[in-house]
Amino acid sequence: MSKKILVLDIDGTLTNSKKEITKPTKEAIDRIRKKGHIIVIASGRPTAGIVKVANELEMDKYGGYVLSFNGARITNWKTKEVIYQNSLDKDIIDGLYDYAKDNDLGLVTYEDHNVVTSTRHDEYMELEAKICNIPIKDVENFSKYVTFDANKCLLTASVDIAPTHEEKIASIFPKATVCRSEPFFIEVMPHGVDKAASLDKLVNKLGMKRSDTICCGDGFNDISMIKYAGIGVAMENAQEEVKNNADFITKSNDEDGIVHVINKYL
Repeated sequence: MSKKILVLDIDGTLTNSKKEITKPTKEAIDRIRKKGHIIVIASGRPTAGIVKVANELEMDKYGGYVLSFNGARITNWKTKEVIYQNSLDKDIIDGLYDYAKDNDLGLVTYEDHNVVTSTRHDEYMELEAKICNIPIKDVENFSKYVTFDANKCLLTASVDIAPTHEEKIASIFPKATVCRSEPFFIEVMPHGVDKAASLDKLVNKLGMKRSDTICCGDGFNDISMIKYAGIGVAMENAQEEVKNNADFITKSNDEDGIVHVINKYL
């Protein structure tokens, strides 16, 4: 078999409901890596929130790539070289802060190993910090503080109102890419940035083809790469819209669904 690129979302895909990578999944990934296939993690998480997962898969030793911030940054995990990144325009960051205050939504971005906010904390923001295993840093004024390159902002809203705010934000900021990674997470990236666009840059850099990719995910923000892939895979636990765009539906993340994909295609 020719060399393939296996692209894995983290939450709800690579990890089970306990946020663990199971032993069978690790062993299956190790088997195909030894055959020359390439492992890529593609997540909405900030780079700092992927460190533990990437190192658990020993990507620092054996190689692989990390697409963080929904693809706004690509890192060669073995060399730690950032081979691509894109940042939000400052006027979008300022506008998002005003929107969050006006609509009583949570808003965060990421600086090194911190989740930065100056809006009120809610359960979803606390969950994001817990998932990424990095603390929340409260600042007095989000707009004045965020003068660094921000690859992504995340707004948090309850499940019943998040779809409406997603649509409004997308219409107000046409120069940004807006999607939901979870029903309560509204992700805002630079224009043209999503997992598929980022993956395409990596595929071209590696001298490979779109048909060489197998992409696995469960969330709304995985749809772009599932549609892009040579083989697009949705987890059994995926959102229905994700399943509708997949070539194959594997077992759930609590049933080692990634192992099932590897056994079937690799």
